[in-house]
Amino acid sequence: MKKAFAITLGILTAIGGFVDIGDIVANSQAGARFGMSLTWVVVVSVLGICAYAEMSGRVAAVSSRPVFDLVRERLGPRIGLLNLTGSYLVTVLTLGAELGGVALALELATSVSYLLFVPVVAFVAWVVLWRVKFETMERIFGLLGLALVVFVVAVLRLHTDWGALWHQASNPVPTGDENWATYAFQAVALFAAGMTPYEVFFFSSGAVEERWTSNDLNINRANAFIGFPLGGALSLALMACAAVVFNPLEVRVETLGQSALPVALALGKLGLAVVILGFFAATFGAAMETGLSSAYTIAQYFGWQWGKYVKPREAARFHVVLLASVLIGMAVLFTTIDPVLLTEYTLIFSAVVLPLTYLPILIVANDREYLGDKVNGRLANTIGMVYLVVILVVAVAAIPLMVMTGVGG
Repeated sequence: MKKAFAITLGILTAIGGFVDIGDIVANSQAGARFGMSLTWVVVVSVLGICAYAEMSGRVAAVSSRPVFDLVRERLGPRIGLLNLTGSYLVTVLTLGAELGGVALALELATSVSYLLFVPVVAFVAWVVLWRVKFETMERIFGLLGLALVVFVVAVLRLHTDWGALWHQASNPVPTGDENWATYAFQAVALFAAGMTPYEVFFFSSGAVEERWTSNDLNINRANAFIGFPLGGALSLALMACAAVVFNPLEVRVETLGQSALPVALALGKLGLAVVILGFFAATFGAAMETGLSSAYTIAQYFGWQWGKYVKPREAARFHVVLLASVLIGMAVLFTTIDPVLLTEYTLIFSAVVLPLTYLPILIVANDREYLGDKVNGRLANTIGMVYLVVILVVAVAAIPLMVMTGVGG
């Protein structure tokens, strides 16, 4: 019963933690501009994160070491440092975007400028990261993030033309005045939102934090193959709401408040209150994950003691990096960059570093020295290799598309 409960709770946590500020922004913008014609990108990215999350969780469960810890040992310090540099920069920028998302959610609730909330949010985030146990932190914010299920309810309550949505989803082409360049840019952003590097760093390190062993591989599979797809369904609900409300009017989504508007139209003030709670929980939970991932990567590369399963004084350098990462994220927001625009940039930069994240995972997942008979099978390797090709294409195309379209036009 205990293991069954752990699987169920792990699934719920994966659902609530999947949708962060990147998914909220990217899916809402895609629905408003292209209807459901980019549904295929969400499906592809969910399948990819399922495959690689399962690999990273299996590596951690069998070896009792997170993937990033093994990358330096397996690939050497130089490649490991390149991986670390790219991953940390993207993750700390994503942390800034998530802190901005929390502040924007509070602005929606209070009508007070989000900039006034930024230092408060950063301080509270650091205190939670410092003092709250890993399991408690993950599950509280993950489960509260389930409030975003309200988007599923909203799309059912709106005057939805399901035939039109299906036609859009089954015809993956630009709509209206959009061109192939902007369509491709949005596809790259959506793909990066679904396969953000910090997800696998956190998933792998979290498996060690929760002391998974080879006996917990079923929990790993449940999180990867059930939780993430259900989280992807929430992303599609966000896209569908924007497609129903904004796409016919040719209105673009540029703020977090606009992302919430379809729920308010369908369910009134109560629905709006629930969606603000969902935005707050999902973005705060993602801030916890990105903050920890920033510190995980540096501590694991240098071989420091790390994690919340040890006392802070025993992992002092880990907590110093964690605090520094939160301060950097806050400093980025104090440049007054729009958090939504920051999110768009971080998604493109994430796309560029995707090969640095996922190639090492595939290599380590095939290493019998670490995994014994738990290495990848033929199917896992085939899927992994196909996705590596896709990831390389996305990484090469990301910056040119950003320049050509002016960050999406």
